[in-house]
This record gives sequence, C-alpha cells and structure tokens, in this order.
Amino acid sequence: MDLKNIEEKMNKTISVLEENLSELRAGRANPAILNKIMVNYYGVPTPINQVAGISVPEARLIVIQPWDASILKEIEKEILKAEIGINPNNDGKVIRLAFPELTEERRKELAKDIKKMGEESKVSIRSIRREAMDIVKSEQKEGTITEDELKSIEEKIQKLTDNKVDKIDKDIENKEKEIMNV
Repeated sequence: MDLKNIEEKMNKTISVLEENLSELRAGRANPAILNKIMVNYYGVPTPINQVAGISVPEARLIVIQPWDASILKEIEKEILKAEIGINPNNDGKVIRLAFPELTEERRKELAKDIKKMGEESKVSIRSIRREAMDIVKSEQKEGTITEDELKSIEEKIQKLTDNKVDKIDKDIENKEKEIMNV
C-alpha cells in the first residue's frame, strides 16, 4: 500500500478547498475572484491575468489595466457574465471593481457556505480513507501483507486522515474569522 498516493489525493482535496475559499468574496478585494474568468483574446480564451495587470490599490478595490486597450470591453463583458456580484466600472483605460461592505446577513450566509465546503472536503477525505482501507484489507486477504502489517497501515492511514481533517477545520475557522471580522 502506497501511503504517498493516499496523501497526494488528500492534499489535492485540501488544495481544491483552499482555492475555493480564496475565491470567496469576503468584503476585501481579492484578485483570486478573477481566476476563473476567461477573456476571448484574438480567438483564444485567455485568463484575465495574462492580458492585463491586476492590482489592489485599496482594501476594497481591484484595478484591471489591460495591456491592449482594445480588449477593455471584452474584459468588462466577461466580468459581468461571471456574476461575481460586482459591477465593473470602465473609464476607457482601466476597469475598477469596488467591493461593497458586507452586510451581517451576507456574512452569516458566507459562513454557512464555508462550513458546507469544509464538510464536503471532509467527506472526500474520508472517502479516500475508506478506499485505502478496502485496498489494504483485500491485500491482507490475498496474503500479501500480514495482520500486524494491516493494523500498522490502518493506523497510519487513520493518523493521516485525522491530520488532513484538522487542516480543513483550521482553514474553515480562519476563513470564517476573516469574513466575520472584516
């Protein structure tokens, strides 16, 4: 049984969670909110950060300055299409995204969403653990590992699972604090 493979799968689950958390709008300007937005640049779908400079001059403002002014309208259109909840302000040279202050109700809603994401990630981690345990048990039945080895590997898998679940809990807790204290 290869524990590295199991750990890689679990780490991938955590990195997906962290990416999703980084894209959440927490009342503060975060350029990660633009990560999934693609702009049609000479017929090729291209990420915004590859056709424009993205900066955060203030806590609640993102400025997008395209290197080619001809795609300004295209960037604006794609931001609107992405429904990130912010209307772009185009002045002919740059696009400004002003993040409004979060309401208490919206903060609580985001906190619920964050908890849900955390639970989904934990379910995924536990699923990886279950698959690994099934493989180890079948190896023991086939006689490729002893019962003592089975117990040892099961303990290692459980310890790894516990560590990853703790990491998820910490990530969720940190994001909730960030949202509730903005």
